Amino acid sequence: MAETKLVPIRFEDGVWEGHYSGNTAPQLEARYRDQVLQGIEVSEAEGGWHVRVPVPTVLLSDGVHSVIILDSASQEKVGDITVIAGAPAVGDIRAEMDLLRAELDLLKRVVRRLSADQG
Repeated sequence: MAETKLVPIRFEDGVWEGHYSGNTAPQLEARYRDQVLQGIEVSEAEGGWHVRVPVPTVLLSDGVHSVIILDSASQEKVGDITVIAGAPAVGDIRAEMDLLRAELDLLKRVVRRLSADQG
């Protein structure tokens, strides 16, 4: 199996864009505060796939906000988007903490699914 990777290209006009390397079209979902974001577009590109994620305006408010991009089938994280807005950030640690919270939400969801399947 070829290694897959999502590489950021740009974040402009409220749309995050990246390049996904892989042989087959990825089935991706983006989550913000454990809610699935709508409107992800995947199109064929040279050497892989072009991914576009429209970023909702709720992320453009004070604080640090993180979106996690997942493989829909495996629920594995393939990328993330971090938006820092408003008052000057205290430091990158806030962005890291927000990302850890988002990943913890993902982990909790997987554990709950496994628990439900077993019992």
